[in-house]
This record gives sequence, C-alpha cells and structure tokens, in this order.
Amino acid sequence: MAAYLCPPAVIHGEHAVETSQIMSEVRDRHPHAAWTPRIDGIAASTGIDTRGWMLPLEAAVAPGNGGLRAVGIGSAQEALARDGFTQQDVDRVIATLEAIPAPQTVQERTAPAWEAVQSYGERAARGALQIAGLDAADIDCLITSHSTTPALPGLDVTLANKLPLRNDVMLLPATQWACIAGTRSLALAADLVAADPDRVVLVVIAEALSTTYQPADDTLESLIVRLLFADTAVAAVVTGRPRRESVLRLDDAWHYTLPGTQDLHRLDTRADGTHFVMDRRGPRAVQETVTAMWEWLRVRHQDDPDSWHPDVLLAHPGGTRVLEYMEQTMPDTWPSGLLDHSRDSYTSGNRGGAAVFDILRRAHDAGQKPGNRAVLYAAAPGLTATALKGEWL
Repeated sequence: MAAYLCPPAVIHGEHAVETSQIMSEVRDRHPHAAWTPRIDGIAASTGIDTRGWMLPLEAAVAPGNGGLRAVGIGSAQEALARDGFTQQDVDRVIATLEAIPAPQTVQERTAPAWEAVQSYGERAARGALQIAGLDAADIDCLITSHSTTPALPGLDVTLANKLPLRNDVMLLPATQWACIAGTRSLALAADLVAADPDRVVLVVIAEALSTTYQPADDTLESLIVRLLFADTAVAAVVTGRPRRESVLRLDDAWHYTLPGTQDLHRLDTRADGTHFVMDRRGPRAVQETVTAMWEWLRVRHQDDPDSWHPDVLLAHPGGTRVLEYMEQTMPDTWPSGLLDHSRDSYTSGNRGGAAVFDILRRAHDAGQKPGNRAVLYAAAPGLTATALKGEWL
C-alpha cells in the first residue's frame, strides 16, 4: 500500500474566541438554564481556553435580518388596525415587536462561513503545494471535505478554478466524512497512488465548525458544542513514490463501522442553521471502535506482540474522555506519552476532520526519528472509524 505523505499545511481560524467570552454570552442569554450553576465546571472540563474561528463570535450571536420587517410592517399595522387598535396602540405594538431580535437564518449563518471555508481551503492548498515543492499543474487528483458548510458545487470545484488545477484532474469531494476526513482521505489517497504510483494527490479539508454555535439553544449538549469546536483548514500532498519532502510512509489502513449508532452524533439543519446533536452514549460507542482498532493492531503484529508498539499515536476520537480510555486500554508494554500531540491539539479546540492533520503537524514539528512507527486514528458520526499505520522517514 506504500504511500508517501508530505508535511501538512495548517491554517487556524484567525479570530481568537476565549472561553470566558462564550461563558459571558451564554449566561446573559440563558440565565435560568438548569445547567447555569455548573457552567464554570463544564467549561473547565474541556481544557480549552481559546479556540480559533474563521469568523468572530459576534457573527454567530448577531440577530438576523428577519422578524417583523421580513413579513412587512405595513401588513402588521393593517391587521392591528382592523382589530380596533388605536394608531397610538399600533405604533407601540410595532415598536415592541421590532425590538425583539430575530434569529439568523440558515443562509445568514452558512453563506459567510462558506466564503471563509473556500478562502481558508485555498490558503491551505497553496501552503501544501509549497511544502511539497510542487505546482498546481502537478496534481492528478484532489480530495476535499467540508461537512459544516454544504454547497454544490463544493470546495473541490472552487479549488480547481482558483489554484487552478488541470482540466483532467480527478475531483473527489467527500462532504459527509466530518471528523474522519483526515484519516479516510489519506486511506483513499493511498489506494489511488497504489493503483498508479506516479499519481499525485492533494487533500484539502476546511471546516467552519463554529457554524454549529446556536445562541438560542439552551440544552446542555448545545453548551458543550459551543465550548468545543474550532475552525481549521488543512492540506497535504500524497504521492506513490518517495520525494525529498516526504516525511511519513503509510503502509496499512483499517475501516470500521459500528451498527445502530447513526443517531448518536449528527448534524441537524433547522430554520436557524446547523445544529450538532450529541448523545451521551456517544463516547462509550466511540470506545468500541477503539477496542476494535486495538484488535486490528494485535492481529497485524501477532508474531511480535511483545516488541511492536507505535512511537506516536495521532488520534482524533472526538474528546478527551476517549483519549483517557485509549490510554487505559492500550497494552501495558507500550510507552507512555503516545497521545501527547493529540492532547496538545485539543487544548485549542476540536477541529473535526482537520484534527488528525493538525496533530500530525505538531508531531512533525516536535521532531521524529526515521523509523519511528505511527498510528493515525479518527472516529466520526456514524459511528465510523478509520486508522492507518505508517513509519516516519
């Protein structure tokens, strides 16, 4: 399967959003929510003080342009007058109704985020090409993912025009991969270059997860979503033959889907935009995919169970609880600190599909010895998981 990966380009959201800002906004908007007395402890449990967004917090919490003016003030005035209200009463009622903030619509939330996703995606793509020492004309296939800003045509066509790519480049958009986009795109790229070692694949993932920040939602799950997510664009080049810029060889891939779990984590599109819905059973279900991955690795290395172990584990399981579970369930003979780079990435937010590339970049920048063994893992709504095994060059 050998595929060769160049260091990824990582573009973090440029607008720093502090946890204290989110907590202040939530307290002002939902002072009587059942979870309000626990908000400090909930925020502290995430371990996140700041996350980067492509758009400022003000863009997420601003009122929409709908409300009374959307249906027409004149119509409202006529209806009130017909019901016997005096003009003074009509004016007072209209003024009161106009003062009620309307929620943003799907278009108001998604349109500016989609523009940002395209811009960030282009910057990441150009960065990856520069890192790999390649031009846009060298790319034979483009794999893209952006689950939180659905669009048709999508990021693949945007980049094909803006970079620009050759007209005969294979475009493979994967909008619904979500958190698994990092590992699954690399597994697909590895299959593509295995079929043609001269093929050059560019992977670009751009996620504006901040679009799931829904100010009006007063559920505990919505509070956690507000605190967790960050916006990031990443990109990397995968080739079938080693290049001077290659840093990691990918040797094997594993895929797994857990039946009956499709409703545990999901995106819901409602009148006021995209909501990320979480079920409290989710982390335990993700743990089952981790157990299945351990078994895959055990079988792959059953001839040397006491000597084989990864030197770094680049994991995006969706949260710190599952990272703790991974540490508790990995073989006792494995060294400690395998998940250090994964934990470091989480301190500035959950990056969804871009997370594994961000973790990989952190591991690369920290320095890896040639021959060090790496395992990449991610789980996503579905629940589905993909892992890869490779070696640093």
